[in-house]
Amino acid sequence: MSKNILITGGAGFIGHQAFKEILINTDWKITILDRLSYAGNPKRIEEVINDLDKDYQNRINFLYHDLKAEFHEDIVSDLIETNIILHIGASSHVTRSVKNPLTFVQDNIIGTFNLLEFAKKLNNLELFYYFSTDEVFGPSEENVKFSEWDRYNSKNPYSATKAAGEELTIAYSNTYLIPALITHCSNVYGERQHYEKFIPNTIKKILDNQEVIIHTDNSNTPGSRYYIHNTDLAKTILFLIQNYENVKREALKVQKKEPTKINITGESLVSNLEVAQLISKNLNKKFSYKLINKDPNRPGHDIKYGLDNSLLSSLNGVYDRDFETGITQTVNWYMNNLSWLKN
Repeated sequence: MSKNILITGGAGFIGHQAFKEILINTDWKITILDRLSYAGNPKRIEEVINDLDKDYQNRINFLYHDLKAEFHEDIVSDLIETNIILHIGASSHVTRSVKNPLTFVQDNIIGTFNLLEFAKKLNNLELFYYFSTDEVFGPSEENVKFSEWDRYNSKNPYSATKAAGEELTIAYSNTYLIPALITHCSNVYGERQHYEKFIPNTIKKILDNQEVIIHTDNSNTPGSRYYIHNTDLAKTILFLIQNYENVKREALKVQKKEPTKINITGESLVSNLEVAQLISKNLNKKFSYKLINKDPNRPGHDIKYGLDNSLLSSLNGVYDRDFETGITQTVNWYMNNLSWLKN
């Protein structure tokens, strides 16, 4: 049975790949809602559509809207048959959140509130999917991985506003019986990522013979992340949506709480220095780097995060390619699409 899905942030890095995965593998009608800020680039949607048969275009609708504003009656009317809301749209850059915290409060808290208010008006809503981050739990010590319902420990305005969005989603689920799913995700990489992010930025710096900055802890140990490729993440997102009732049932057995929370993470922990070295290897180009501890321009940044994804693994919902394979594919893609490395 065909469904109607609304994807917020569908022109963003993660959102556009989720849009592509859903478009290709379902017969659903898709509405992309995006305000097209610096991170929401319509070129992503254009490139996805250009690679597909024109028949797919009949199932796509684009809605320009800033979630800081309430949904007007005409928008509600157009979207009243929505069955699924996939809420990916957010301000998501830690350094930007430190410099402009109010923007993140407005985008990530007020925006989520307005979307939940819209969700209350839908008679056929089957799922409100809130996409969150591993950063809500704060830094993890060695060998520590956080479970879905562990306590928040936000260290910067970005993660605090994402945690607040989670709490709003939980409150609306409990109060207004909105069926909800919340996922936390580790670092995402892959094609069409904004050039300010570490991997495309490092590719660009090595190509331009510029020094790569590697942030460290007090012992000069480079920061590290669990990485997941954006196409693997998109597969997991669709898996969770299509299997929501079973996911909810199995999660309740383990978590004893509602709504459902799921952790999504790559399997391999990789230091930022190792990432830069792999990029250098794939470019066949030497690079210079500088280790920096306590960068005054990066307060609130954590050295390492960690998520326990044993629940998702038990559901057979893990899609995770080998990181070295993924970084090779990513570097090759950028080398064939150099415009994505430009300001």
